[in-house]
Amino acid sequence: MKLKKKGAHSNRTKHLLFSLNEEEYALISSYIKKYKIANRSRWCRETLIAHVLKSLDQDYPTLFGENEMRR
Repeated sequence: MKLKKKGAHSNRTKHLLFSLNEEEYALISSYIKKYKIANRSRWCRETLIAHVLKSLDQDYPTLFGENEMRR
């Protein structure tokens, strides 16, 4: 699955809301500050999508099992 870039003004009409505890929020805040991330929403979106795409790629069905491919 490949995501298409539509340009700078793509319509994002769906919202995703999640909660963090104090430690998680402090960790993310310090990361954002350390790496001078200006757009937190974009960073969260790209980080989440990258993780999902990586997981889907690793879980993709193959013709042979992992053990058979290592031989």
